[in-house]
Amino acid sequence: MRILLACLSSFFFFACALAPMARAAEGWMTDPDKGVATAKGTKKLVLMDFTGSDWCGWCIKLNKEVFSQPEFQQYAKDNLVLVELDFPKGKPQSADEKARNEKLAQQYGVQGFPTIVVLNGEGKKVGELGYMKGGPKAFIEALEKLPRA
Repeated sequence: MRILLACLSSFFFFACALAPMARAAEGWMTDPDKGVATAKGTKKLVLMDFTGSDWCGWCIKLNKEVFSQPEFQQYAKDNLVLVELDFPKGKPQSADEKARNEKLAQQYGVQGFPTIVVLNGEGKKVGELGYMKGGPKAFIEALEKLPRA
């Protein structure tokens, strides 16, 4: 029994530790200033995902149904700069990242998770989204309605 518990604990620790790396591998960054700099002068939007990635059920659902889907990933590659602003309960996070995310949540009036704040290439807020039914197609349609300039 102890061995089983030790194995499960180890698995949980590594799964939590690797989750941010998996998101980074999918093209997500964690620095919104770099995100805006990357989008500057392009027609790309900056999608800032305010999330509780390891505890928020709607955030996990949004990631599973939209962000992890090939249709969204291809759209994002061509049209978006992706920034994750995480508020985890079980994942390690630096004090600087925590403070920056809190400051941005206050700046953009984030009341709950997930909140998706969309900026244009100049860093101006052009929209706000959350979880919606319909998978990547519905989410992309909502993004397409937002101004780019």
